[in-house]
Amino acid sequence: MAGVDLRRAGRWAGLLGGAVLGLAAAYPLLLRRRCLTWGTEAEEAVRPLPGDELLAAPDVMATRAITVQAPPGAIWPWLVQMGSGRGGAYTYDWIENLLGLRMHSADRVLPEFQGLAVGDVLPLPNGPALRVERLDRERAMVLRSRDGTWVWSFVLVPTGAGTRLISRNRIVIPAVLPPARLLYRLVVEPGSLIMERKMLRGIQERAERLAREPVSAAPT
Repeated sequence: MAGVDLRRAGRWAGLLGGAVLGLAAAYPLLLRRRCLTWGTEAEEAVRPLPGDELLAAPDVMATRAITVQAPPGAIWPWLVQMGSGRGGAYTYDWIENLLGLRMHSADRVLPEFQGLAVGDVLPLPNGPALRVERLDRERAMVLRSRDGTWVWSFVLVPTGAGTRLISRNRIVIPAVLPPARLLYRLVVEPGSLIMERKMLRGIQERAERLAREPVSAAPT
């Protein structure tokens, strides 16, 4: 029985190893671009955006976007109140909190967090603090980690159908061995898509709801 179990375990290990190798080979060729450019149009994925100048040569650049059926003014309040201990990140809170980030996504505009200014620092438990580097009201918000390895830009582009909300992450991966870089590519990149897609849809839902509210209820 033990021999049979060992052979069965060996077969499963071989299948698992083959699947991992297959994923490692297929991801860069077939899936990576889609993962890093979810929701974007071809021009959006490569166009210069505010914040690009803060990290000229990233190891990873992910640009993701969504159309929001609302004006920039209905999106902006949700962006400026983001953060731990603030409005959250509008994604899967339970996953964020497993990582100790203490995120609680707000479903309403929080007046106490609307006064964000350049130079403000947003703490990130178990991660680098983010400094507000650029704040162009209803157009662009750019954050940079204090260690300089991450720049996160949000850009609002009005269109005839509403507003394009574009999120771009520019990241430098610390010097690590190739297996760790491969793990980042196969696990962290797809994981970031899952979280950011939820975040963009969360902002979309909240902004469209805010845009439908009476004018008197909208923030000034």
